[in-house]
Amino acid sequence: MYAMLCVGQVPQFMVCANLNALINRIYPGIGNPRAQDDQYFLDHIILCPRNDKVHDINETILQQFNPNAEVHMLRSMDSVSKEDRMYHAYPAEFLQQLNTGGLPPASLCLKVGSSVILLRNLDSGEGLCNGTRMVVLNVRRKVLQCRIISKDRRFRGKVVLIPRIRLLSNAETLPVPLKRLQFPVRLAFAMTINKSQGQSVKHVGINLQTLVFFHGQLYVAFPRCTSPLNISLLLPEQSQESRRMLNIVYKEVFNSIRL
Repeated sequence: MYAMLCVGQVPQFMVCANLNALINRIYPGIGNPRAQDDQYFLDHIILCPRNDKVHDINETILQQFNPNAEVHMLRSMDSVSKEDRMYHAYPAEFLQQLNTGGLPPASLCLKVGSSVILLRNLDSGEGLCNGTRMVVLNVRRKVLQCRIISKDRRFRGKVVLIPRIRLLSNAETLPVPLKRLQFPVRLAFAMTINKSQGQSVKHVGINLQTLVFFHGQLYVAFPRCTSPLNISLLLPEQSQESRRMLNIVYKEVFNSIRL
């Protein structure tokens, strides 16, 4: 169904030795809150093929971000649709462990000043659309106060309130019909390659320790950056010396092209 094709050797200046090196290159001065403004977060991003790596990197950067700031742990309230005859059989501990790209994490850790991305369309007229990036200004039990940092000048700098809402999981991504009451946001220091489509960023880091698994993902990731000099890569250990990557390309795409 598909072929694993080896992409050409990448330049040495793009390769980072480890995750900390990648973070330091993409987010210089991340520990100093005075060094960051809205444009800082718009100009820097780390991309990963999968959500689990995105979560790990976001948590790592959050620890480095403004070390003296309080970490707010916001826990969700999870349940299962009563239409599922087995809804009484799922313990809360099990539901809290379920995470997917379309839902916020059950345990959402935030700091004031951290960058987040909206996961649902709340009010397009106010600029609150799926994919809108914001900075957290205040954290309360039932509401987040945020400032929009979108490149759209109509909404950039606008202060908004984000409530906790009930979110439903996609039936194809989780084994149970999960209902999660949580703030519809995720940390946005890192995001998936697919989520980044349509964005242009000055400094892009790409974590390829988990190989891409969709057709053309690398072709989506690299053009996010406005200059090849500002692209940084974290390759699998076995690829550090050869500096080669694997990309998935469907043969059918080329077989269907008639010259």
